[in-house]
Formats: sequence, structure tokens, C-alpha cells
Amino acid sequence: MQEYFDKAIELAKLGVKNSEGGPFGAVVVKDNKIIGYGNNKVLKEKDPTAHAEIIAIRDACKRLNTHDLTDCVIYSTSEPCPMCLSAIIWSNMKEIYFVTNRKEVAEIGFRDDMIYNYLEKKEKDILEIHQIENKKCQELLESYNHELY
Repeated sequence: MQEYFDKAIELAKLGVKNSEGGPFGAVVVKDNKIIGYGNNKVLKEKDPTAHAEIIAIRDACKRLNTHDLTDCVIYSTSEPCPMCLSAIIWSNMKEIYFVTNRKEVAEIGFRDDMIYNYLEKKEKDILEIHQIENKKCQELLESYNHELY
């Protein structure tokens, strides 16, 4: 396990050194082998979704030629934000290991807690959500009959 965290830390440090993004790294492991590598690249890519876990998941999926990471585990330098946690769940991984938590991340200026609070209905002012009726969208959804997994 330590070798996976060592690699995640190395990736995070490299990303910070190269001004790619925050101090976060992650690796995806299958059969005791790292198959996905990621560090935060939000600044480099000018992409708010370019978090370490997302980059590592994308890399693993590309290498394995699949969207399903059922037999994989992710190791991250920090507790995943809600977006990354969702991606981990959507990829079908069943385990994550992390070191620093969201409160520690908040202390250095990252705002994951704001989103967790929003999801827990503790904070309401950050996003307005509106559902509208649209028959074409409904028909599109109803016509979809493909098996996802």
C-alpha cells in the first residue's frame, strides 16, 4: 500500500512544481499493479474537473479500454471531493484509501465542504436548480433501452 501512496505523493509534488494545480495525487490499482496515474491539473488544463482522481480514472479506463473499474482500488493523497467520489462510484470501484481529509483541505483554502454542505441541505445559496418540462427530452430518455453494465 505504501508504494501506491508514494507514487500518488510523487505525482502531487510534480503537479505543484509544474504549477498544474493543487497538491493532490491519485493512482488506480488492479491486481497489485498501478494502471492509472493522476495529479491535479485544474490550472494547467483550465478545467475544474481535472482533479487527481478524475485524471487517474480516465487513465485507467483508457489503459484497460473500459468504463468499468470493478476490480480496481483507488489511492488518493486526500479525501475525494463530491465530484471525484461520484466518479469513483460511477466507475464501480468498491474501495478507496486516502490520507488527508476534507477539513484539512479546507484549512489550505479548498472548498469541498461547501459542496458537501450543499448536498446535506445545510447551504442553499450556491446554486439554483430548476426542472422544466420538455417533451423531446422525455421521449429521448424513454427511447433509450441500452444496457449500461
